[in-house]
Amino acid sequence: MSDDVPRATPSIPDTAGLEPEIREAVTALYTDGTVGMKGAFTPEWADRLREDIEVAFDDALQRPGGAVGRGTKRYYVEIHPEQMRGWLELVDHPWVRGVCEAVLGPDYQIIELGFDVPGPGAKDQPWHRDFPMPDETKQTGRLTSLAFNLTAVDTEADMGPFEIAPGTQWDLPVGFEHEMFPDSSLYPRFLERAVRKYPQRGDISARSALTLHRGTENTSQKSRPVLVLGVDAPGAGNAEHHDMQVTHGFYDALPERVKRHLVCPVVDELTPITQKHTIEGLMMGDA
Repeated sequence: MSDDVPRATPSIPDTAGLEPEIREAVTALYTDGTVGMKGAFTPEWADRLREDIEVAFDDALQRPGGAVGRGTKRYYVEIHPEQMRGWLELVDHPWVRGVCEAVLGPDYQIIELGFDVPGPGAKDQPWHRDFPMPDETKQTGRLTSLAFNLTAVDTEADMGPFEIAPGTQWDLPVGFEHEMFPDSSLYPRFLERAVRKYPQRGDISARSALTLHRGTENTSQKSRPVLVLGVDAPGAGNAEHHDMQVTHGFYDALPERVKRHLVCPVVDELTPITQKHTIEGLMMGDA
């Protein structure tokens, strides 16, 4: 970028020997801060995802603390892997595994599974990050976490598409409230770079949660549910904000290459999750 905003200096990992699509993904994450893979799954796979989200969302709304507001008519719900029939196919997808290993290292940790539901009437969110920039990123220019997103519906222009400002994952949080919410005087910078995303069922995207982004106004009569898979490098520290669990039977049936990346408790019986990954600056209006 050519402006004078203070920024961390990115340090792109060595991508020699990687498959071309993984090498391209790493480069995109360190430049734009986001990358996508079209058609990773079938539309029917995404339809099953939507069914599972609808069941989990209905359940969460019946429980105190089952869903947390992320703005007007927006909710976030964290779930357990066993609540999603395609979880293993997702975390074991070669592109997902390859991107995680290349960016976060061979000992990456799967820490979060949840979904956002921007419903009809959802308003523009403020530009934000999902959490403050880690010291390691400020000092070394390395990304220590990734968020993978999968839409459960075909995104249309009036459904409040996700908007992201490429390259802003390196902006130092000067003038950011809670190191996450930039002052509105910086909005023209983000709007100048803003790209709206229109993923279709079966697509996957990966992004740095530090890249400035927002959900936009949903003027349709449709919800736009989106799955979130959170993955950390060892020591990144985001796992403490999540309560994902798996049962012994579920865990025992997993391939070893997946087990080694799970850091959540293995339990006899799942405990319904009370949401604690709140983002206070997004809890506006009547969410």
